[in-house]
Amino acid sequence: MPLDQARPVAAPGSPLPGITRRAALAPGVKLAVRNLTMRYGNGHTALRNLDLSVHAGEVVVVLGSNGSGKSTFMKCVVGLNRPTAGSVEVAGRDLVALSGEGLRQARLPLALISQNANLVKRRSVLANVCCGTLGRHRTLATALGRVPRNEIEPAQACLNEVGLLHLAGQRAGTLSGGQAQRVAVARALAQRPHVLLADEPLASLDPEAADEVMRLLRRLATEDGLAVVCVLHQPQLAMRYADRLVGLRRGQLEFDQPASEVSAEQIASLYVGEAS
Repeated sequence: MPLDQARPVAAPGSPLPGITRRAALAPGVKLAVRNLTMRYGNGHTALRNLDLSVHAGEVVVVLGSNGSGKSTFMKCVVGLNRPTAGSVEVAGRDLVALSGEGLRQARLPLALISQNANLVKRRSVLANVCCGTLGRHRTLATALGRVPRNEIEPAQACLNEVGLLHLAGQRAGTLSGGQAQRVAVARALAQRPHVLLADEPLASLDPEAADEVMRLLRRLATEDGLAVVCVLHQPQLAMRYADRLVGLRRGQLEFDQPASEVSAEQIASLYVGEAS
């Protein structure tokens, strides 16, 4: 089926036949980073011996100034950077030890939401969400922009989960910033991930939309059992929605504690003497 011809199977506001909530993931560690070290060719060490585990149902927020290693950490986890040392296990498989098709398959339980929603503006909202399913289908038909019919209803369910099913047929370019980021979350859910990475997902949003996206990520962890790792520059939102806060400074772990136990002084120390 051409993606832009896909339409909701029911009118906006009416029940969707055959669509139920996503089943919650089994408990346990979904992301395990061990001894992660990243040293560039110029000798700069961006990460040093970083350890971090994230369980199903947890929201972990990573804080730190620019240059603290947050972006390098995300790139190493998602596979854009190959670390100098250490391991990155997603759903029990070490991505660092893999390459080629094995790496592609092992990365399927991992979904990334970026600062910008990166939607195809001329295509429908539902077509954008359906793109999240294409990693499971590597055929000539999907390369030409088609998706198997059995993926349409799950994609609609993902849109329903973020509260935007009524916009399924609307062009993505007409959405507000908050709506676009929620569609990006729905697209990530369509990948059926175990781990959801959010790299500064609030950077371009106003306070109300930012709060809405964080509520959504919190609910996906609590109700669906996703392991959520979020890089933020908003400590107040981090304190409100995270289970744990991780502080990075100059590529090293400063703290990894329950959010309720992290003091304002600890957070402030991450930014002292660093570039703004």
